[in-house]
Amino acid sequence: MELASYLAGERWSDHPACTHPLLAAVARDVNDYTSEAGRGRLAGLIPSVIGLTGDDLHLDAQIALSCVRTALPVVAAGRQRVMAVSVLACERVLAALDGRPASQLEELSQRALAQVPHAAQWARGFTRDIPISATAFRRRCAPDMVHAAVEGIALACVPEPDELLRDLLAGAIAVCAAWAAWAGRDAGRGTARPTADRTLTGAAIAGADAAR
Repeated sequence: MELASYLAGERWSDHPACTHPLLAAVARDVNDYTSEAGRGRLAGLIPSVIGLTGDDLHLDAQIALSCVRTALPVVAAGRQRVMAVSVLACERVLAALDGRPASQLEELSQRALAQVPHAAQWARGFTRDIPISATAFRRRCAPDMVHAAVEGIALACVPEPDELLRDLLAGAIAVCAAWAAWAGRDAGRGTARPTADRTLTGAAIAGADAAR
């Protein structure tokens, strides 16, 4: 993120204005949890985070949802409940924003939860009566979710955690890029908002599938 701030012509900072705060948090966490050997592969993603920002809560929810869905199938059993709760919480925020039933989950969320049925069942009971305010979600919940997702992958028993961490970041970038493209081109035409279902990169999906 410091290099991104430099390339964007900003003052040197790992919290540049040119990148959505939550996406920047994902990038910092991925960088911190990636091994020295794997960190060089993150450099190619630096230019793609520049200019991806916005204050719509959809972005926070979709970034967090993309991250936790990538992590859910591969994290240790003790962390699966947290990831499952995070998936449902993101879906509830998006449902409230879009005016749809909270039980109407995106397809990738359904698939991710189906792989951890016990954690999913517990999470549904846990989140049923818990209110989620927009302010709390943006300031605390979403950052905690993405940090837990990155840490969970880094500590998971998977062959190539560095690859999956890079894919998690690439997926979050893809979500933001799709949103930016929609906002700049289709927002005024009544075109449906992009969702994390349609914006996850093939690499991110392949990485998650391989890790399973």
